[in-house]
Order: sequence, then structure tokens, then C-alpha cells
Amino acid sequence: MKVGILSGGGDAPGINAVIRAVVKKGVQTYDYEIVGIKNGWRGLLEADFIVLDLDETSGILPRGGSILGTSRTNPFKPKNKAQQIMRNVEDSDLSAVVAIGGEDTLGVAFKLSKLGLPVVGVPKTIDNDLCGTDYTFGFNTAVSIATETLDRLHTTAESHQRVIILEVMGRYTGWIALEAGLAGGADAILIPEKPFDIDEICNVVKHRQSRGKDFSVVVVAEGAKPKEGKEILYSKGRDAFGHVRFGGVGYYIGREIERRINTETRVAVLGHLQRGGSPTAFDRILATRYGIAAIDLVHQGEYGCMVGIQGNKIVSIPLKDVVGKRKTVDLEFYELASIFFG
Repeated sequence: MKVGILSGGGDAPGINAVIRAVVKKGVQTYDYEIVGIKNGWRGLLEADFIVLDLDETSGILPRGGSILGTSRTNPFKPKNKAQQIMRNVEDSDLSAVVAIGGEDTLGVAFKLSKLGLPVVGVPKTIDNDLCGTDYTFGFNTAVSIATETLDRLHTTAESHQRVIILEVMGRYTGWIALEAGLAGGADAILIPEKPFDIDEICNVVKHRQSRGKDFSVVVVAEGAKPKEGKEILYSKGRDAFGHVRFGGVGYYIGREIERRINTETRVAVLGHLQRGGSPTAFDRILATRYGIAAIDLVHQGEYGCMVGIQGNKIVSIPLKDVVGKRKTVDLEFYELASIFFG
């Protein structure tokens, strides 16, 4: 049996751990032939494959990125090339495909499964916004990096008596901002699920100043937007899945704070640092468990589903219950964090 594996969308720490686990158990336990599909769905469109064996995947557990590469290729747009994928799968004698990705990659997987592709999904996104699973791999690493950054920003903010704003990823959900902000002692946390009032942020800063705290640290998700306003975009161009590029909300808030309360402000944009480099131990273990579960589902012939974790149990979730939905921040959790604002 020949099984293909691909990673699509943005990279996330832990992809290589998934690949390693699929190969390790697929080869040693099931005697499968595992082939890597280069650069996401584009690799299936172009029949760009490499053989993955134990030697090829040795030592990749701690590596960030993806040894297979990735892309945001959407085979359904601008032209529907799904049949080309199905032909390439048949011509290559692939019996199944393991697709590692987030909402877009798994959305394509779901559409192709309805056309007959035997596919199993693995949830990958640092945003942690996929339904059906408590955690996506890559999220813990992103939160850890953002938390360490906040620790560092606290010392320089205090030394210079400034407001420092940290902008983190999170287009539509604020999981990274919320968990990193809570762990890093942020004085205010702004998330897409709760539009912010710039006057309230200024009041937080002024309240701290009245208590003799002449510095503040604010963390904001890139997709956060002001009340009665729109998201702040880096670019209005859209990718293959119709997403705009967020960015700049940190600078918007910084300018407004300086203008309204005459307090020196600096902005740090964490950007792609959040998803680069080695995965944390948590993400290495989670990704490994996902890879093992994915190849087990292939062996069992259970397709059209995604592996996930609920509590500490690895589960299988139908892709139809995942795609087109988004796991947003529980606002009760946000209210807990808000106790520490100001």
C-alpha cells in the first residue's frame, strides 16, 4: 500500500514530527510505502513526489518548517483542477493521502474526499481555531514564543517608562493573544472576538500611571478591530482562499495612545517568528500522537476525517464537522484574563 503525505498552508512547528511518525509506524508496523507530496496540494497537481523512508526522516523531530515544503494552493480556484488531482492519485497508485493543514487545507481535503479521495486530516495551525480538537499543534510553540517576548518587553518598557504594544498573529481568533497575554502579564489584551475601545485602553494606561506604574504592555491579535470600525489591513490583496492580509493594528493603537494621552509608545510585531524554529516538547509529542493516529486511521480505512485531541484522548472527527466552522475564544476565559488588566 502506498500512502502520500502533504503539508499545506502556513508552516507550523511540529509538521516534521507528524511526518516522522507517519513514516515510522507506516513503514515498520504496516509495511507501507510512504511518499512525500511536495508543497501541499500543488504537489498533487504536479505529481511532485519524493520517497520517505526511515533514513529520510531520521533527525527531523526537532526541526521547524516542513521537509516537504508548503503552499496555499487551492485546486478549486481559479480553475477547478480537482480531476487532475484525482488522475494523479490514480496514476501514482496512491491508496490514501494524509493532509496536514488548517481550515483551508482541510477544506480542500473535504471536497476531494467527496470526489472519492481517501484522505485523513491532521490539524495544523498556530491559531488553534479548528473545531473538534482542543489543540492544534504549533499553537503551544507560538504561545511560548509570544510569552517570552512579553517577558522581554516588560523589562524595556519599565526601563524607559513607555507603553509597548505587541502585535501577534490571529486573523479571526485571539487564542495566541489571550494565552500569551495571560501568561506574560499583559496589562491589556485585545482579540478579534471583542472589538476594542481605544479610550478604554487609554484609561488602563492612565490608571496604571495613577498607581505609580509608568509603563504598560499591551498585546493585540492582528485581526482585532476597533468598535464601530473595520479590521486594519496590511494589504487588500487576497490569497488563493480569499484571505486578506492583516497587519498594522498595533501601530494604529500606538499612534492613538500617543495622540490622546501624550504617552510615549513603541510597537513590536512578532510576525513569522511565532511559527518558525523548533517546536516545544508539548507540540513534538502532540504532533507525534497525531501522526500515529493518522496512519492508524488509514490502516483501518477510516477516511474523510481528522484526528484531534479532546482532554488527553486522541479522537477522530468527520471533516464535515470541522470545515466551514471556527473555534473562537470563550469570552468567559477572556473575562478571567481581564481581572489583571490595568
